[in-house]
Amino acid sequence: MSQNITHKKNVVRSKEATKAGYDGLSKWYDAITGSYLRKSRERGLQKLNVDEGETVLEIGFGTGHGIIAMANSVGNAGKVYGLDISEGMRSVAQNRIAKAGLSHRVKLNVGDAAKLPFEDNFFDAIFTSFTLELLETHELPIVLLQCQRVLKAGGRIGVVSLSKKTEGNKIMTSLYRLAYRYYPDLAGHPHLIQKALEEAGFHTLDATQLSVWGLPVEIILAQKP
Repeated sequence: MSQNITHKKNVVRSKEATKAGYDGLSKWYDAITGSYLRKSRERGLQKLNVDEGETVLEIGFGTGHGIIAMANSVGNAGKVYGLDISEGMRSVAQNRIAKAGLSHRVKLNVGDAAKLPFEDNFFDAIFTSFTLELLETHELPIVLLQCQRVLKAGGRIGVVSLSKKTEGNKIMTSLYRLAYRYYPDLAGHPHLIQKALEEAGFHTLDATQLSVWGLPVEIILAQKP
């Protein structure tokens, strides 16, 4: 029998605690989550299909793997921006980007996705992977409306996220619930992402569902009209 990842008990979280948690985890993040996140992230990037010369943003860039992939795609004529809540993650990502020789194509920011520090109609595409789970339900539409604001007309948004819509393995779901109960600032919780995107004014172009370690994951590509 399978079940959705839902959390019946209210858990108090704060952005300060999330920031501190990921600052502390930044040096070990890849070792802990690498294979789990990589395949889903790569599929999400394939769907987003960043092109040469584009200006793109990653929200929740973590240790920089997605940023590097997009920096290679945009070429010297493009630009990649990143926003993450964690200074520790930015430090790790900047070192990785420098070693890849891509610093001239990338600008990383530390900040709050609910207040994107960019002009209206600035980006061709936005990517976010396993980040929206860290938002409380009331914050999600705020962040998505910010994405709408900074995207150009016809711009794309690619989201990789734990799924509340799709059912998961009972044992793995129970373990994840336990992790969320004790480490809510790191584990996060799923949302109805496709519905939230459409309510924010996006048009769904593609929606794929898959299972990662028995947990349901959605990969959604949507477009600003």
